[in-house]
Amino acid sequence: MTRLKRIFPVFALLLLSVATASAQDTSLQQIEKNISPLPAFKPAQPKRIELPNGMVIFLQEDHELPLIDGVARIRGGSRREPASKIGLVDIYGEVWRTGGTRTQTGDELDDYLEIRAAKVETGGGSDSTNISWSCLKGDFDDVFKVFLDLLQQPEFRDDKVELAQKEAFDAISRRNDDSSEITAREAVKLAYGPQNPYARVPEYATVAAVGRQDLVSWYQTYVHPNNIILGVVGDFDSAAMEAKLHAAFGAWPRGPAWKDEEVQFQGAKPGYYVVPKEDVNQSNIQMVTLGTRRDDPDYYAIRVFNEAFGGGFSSRLFRDLRTGKGLAYAVGGGIGTTFDHPGILRLVMGTKSQSTVEAIQGLYQEIDDLATHPITDAEIKLAKDSILNSFVFNLDSPEKVLRERMAYEFYGYPPDYLERFRAGVEKVQKADVERVAAKYMHKDKLAVLVVGNTSQFDKPLASLGAVTTVDITIPPPPGEGEAKPEK
Repeated sequence: MTRLKRIFPVFALLLLSVATASAQDTSLQQIEKNISPLPAFKPAQPKRIELPNGMVIFLQEDHELPLIDGVARIRGGSRREPASKIGLVDIYGEVWRTGGTRTQTGDELDDYLEIRAAKVETGGGSDSTNISWSCLKGDFDDVFKVFLDLLQQPEFRDDKVELAQKEAFDAISRRNDDSSEITAREAVKLAYGPQNPYARVPEYATVAAVGRQDLVSWYQTYVHPNNIILGVVGDFDSAAMEAKLHAAFGAWPRGPAWKDEEVQFQGAKPGYYVVPKEDVNQSNIQMVTLGTRRDDPDYYAIRVFNEAFGGGFSSRLFRDLRTGKGLAYAVGGGIGTTFDHPGILRLVMGTKSQSTVEAIQGLYQEIDDLATHPITDAEIKLAKDSILNSFVFNLDSPEKVLRERMAYEFYGYPPDYLERFRAGVEKVQKADVERVAAKYMHKDKLAVLVVGNTSQFDKPLASLGAVTTVDITIPPPPGEGEAKPEK
């Protein structure tokens, strides 16, 4: 009897647990049935204006705060740098601001803007350069004058060119300190080819070759109104702002017509590549090959596949390799897409040195499993819900909508591309996901890069196949005979 008394409470708890779980399942099912479809997403679109000289302007009113921000995106970026002067656009993007205008030095502009709690900044990227401002509504006229002077009358003073070069030299000297930085840089070279303009990196010699006249020539070549897309967001009246911008830019003469340049992509052969680094106890692994563009008809299926396969904590890679097998600190990736050139199909993993080869094999197994165990309907539903539920937060402010709209204009995408996104994701079916997985995910087409302490690997990397050692030696500055030792 005593034994029965002891058993009964346990039995009762089990029954209670089963009943509770059943009730929770029923409640969850009921909740899912009652979830309403996502409402239509129609963010307020900016007003588009095109001046006779070809300059495109977008105006987006936002009266929540008394602020006015603007950015001009100008065609022409580092992918057009001559090979002998890699780093030119980085220096240009810095000295454009620090060099000041013909009437004020950069330091004087700092003081002028600081007392107004305002900013005017410049920068450079792979396909464009930019100049932007941010200010209080009441200071707009003063700050816009600085913006206009820098846009149309920059000075590129010699002392600031020299300072930017020294900063670039310092960055070059430290570029092999961090394993993740090495991995990211060298993986792009493997995917695109080392001489591809998206993969090239500045060296001491190429930075030293950049002078003030190169910055002036770059400015004269690319800064024309028909190469500029200007976006303004904030607390203003669109009609009044349009009149001011017409007055500021209307008489600026049009420059030469823009011509796109063809870029060649010649990635490395599939196989194994290693960067030995003895001062670490973990391996950074990337598997790469060419991806595709955002105007690919498979783009929406790719987005769903990426989210399900390697997009986050609920993805298959994370669930199997990190949570299930404990082989990774971090793991993820997918088929890369960009606006105007192929992205990189990239699978990324960080693991301890002693499980390097096992982790690579585990990632291979996940690729193989896509054929024998395709992404399930449940995984697809979770992926689509994740994409659609987070989509609105990526565009939850007028400024974010403006930036997206400017990007579509810049790359020649349809104005309603943003509105098409949700419908495109919702239409993706299991067959679509299986198709893109079969089309892109092939382990025998991947270049596998490992940065780590080879003496601690669980097996030699050569047990998987032929291995190429990647030379990351930094070429010496002009006039010096020996390369800097690697760390």
